[in-house]
Amino acid sequence: MSTTFERSTEAPAQVKPPLPTSGYPLHTLSLLVRNKPGVLTRVSLIFARRGYNIESLVVSPDMQNGEFSRITITCSGDPETLEQIIKQMTKLIDVVRAVDHTGAHVIETEIALVKLRADIDKRTEILQIAEHYKAKVVDYGEGSLILRVYGESEKIDSVISLLSRFAIEELVRSGKILMVRGFEST
Repeated sequence: MSTTFERSTEAPAQVKPPLPTSGYPLHTLSLLVRNKPGVLTRVSLIFARRGYNIESLVVSPDMQNGEFSRITITCSGDPETLEQIIKQMTKLIDVVRAVDHTGAHVIETEIALVKLRADIDKRTEILQIAEHYKAKVVDYGEGSLILRVYGESEKIDSVISLLSRFAIEELVRSGKILMVRGFEST
């Protein structure tokens, strides 16, 4: 059975960088969890019950044997509520460690893929922006380009803001990942 999708003929909407949903700063949490079914659901339910918004969420295997996973959550909301959320998460059987890294010395990065409608007359300007931000062109199409850009979230926001005056067809962001500097565990 095949499914067909029709492409909209409307002009693409202008893409703006995501903003926190509240006046609170963004917090970045790192969780080390046992790699078992349902852990992510239980963690996200704690946020939902407290009315806390998750801005981005990244899950990846942590140890080589596949026993653990690392969850990186970027969220915004009341700091006192966040403290209660962290306490609740550490009570979950499958959560080994939960840490708020906000304000800590960490290395952060994020990846974005940006597909642009790029006619020949616009490509030079797009490629200059890409070069400035060290974005890599990963696909040249007849009328499109796909750029891959990585770095801190502010860098991704900035390049997307500059590219938004062109026709952004699609945008995919990975969400933030981080690692604590030195020998301290993330």
